Amino acid sequence: MPPSAPAPSPASGRTPLADEAIDAVLAWYHEAARNLPWRQADRTPWGVLVSEIMLQQTPVVRVLPRWQDWMRRWPEPADLAAAPVAEVLRAWDRLGYPRRALRLHACAQAIVERFEGQVPSAPEELRSLPGIGEYTAAAVGAFAFGERTVVADTNIRRLLARAVSGRQQPAPSFTAAERALVASCVPHDRARSVRWNQATMELGALVCTSRTPHCDACPLAAHGCAYLAAGLPDQPEAKRRVQPFEGTDRQMRGMIMARLRADGAADRALLDALDTADPARVERCLTTLVADGLAVERDGLISLP
Repeated sequence: MPPSAPAPSPASGRTPLADEAIDAVLAWYHEAARNLPWRQADRTPWGVLVSEIMLQQTPVVRVLPRWQDWMRRWPEPADLAAAPVAEVLRAWDRLGYPRRALRLHACAQAIVERFEGQVPSAPEELRSLPGIGEYTAAAVGAFAFGERTVVADTNIRRLLARAVSGRQQPAPSFTAAERALVASCVPHDRARSVRWNQATMELGALVCTSRTPHCDACPLAAHGCAYLAAGLPDQPEAKRRVQPFEGTDRQMRGMIMARLRADGAADRALLDALDTADPARVERCLTTLVADGLAVERDGLISLP
């Protein structure tokens, strides 16, 4: 199956979830869905694409104000494509993983150069854009263009791993077997499939959460959730070590970027003062920021591109 291609129909015509279970999830979503601007009737494909990039590894509560500001500044791909990179990085602010801002800027430029300023709807064209992978292409296809696609974000993968397979967590990597499972659960009707993708993503984010699933509030609890039926077993092999943020290179990169956004430029002495106990850490992080295109060095000063 090509990445982000329309979801295939199981040869048997059956899915792991009964129609009643799917109906229950869709009914739950009708009542519980958050009122988010990229889900509204006036949403644009560009707005959906921007939201999907911003939401990668970042919660909705942090994304919402940044997305709103972003869309006021750059409501169309051409607007962002014409913006200076330094301005784009300042607007990204503390959203995290700032390379996403660079990819989004490059994506806007590609849309202008190759697709006359309009976000393409074809899966292979979406996948050809900078920073657009299998998940993002499928999500844009579904949520912007109403296509029947296999959307498999972390929340959906976790929900189906539990409901269908009885596992506490999905596999560390997205396997062919898991892709087939997610695809087999997508309803055949196109409009219904879009709602299903939205609903399962929301259910995983709000109810079937990673650490403390709220099974009493889950619509699948009454429809044969395999994980609940098994007594919510622990899955030790699925536990991932969470690295503390304090003292990490990621924290230092963020501190350097914050200084550059605030001051425009800084000399090495000022940046070295960010960690006088470990100047090698500052130098290491600065080197990676320059290599990633997030900072430049000119005449002894470090600045945004």
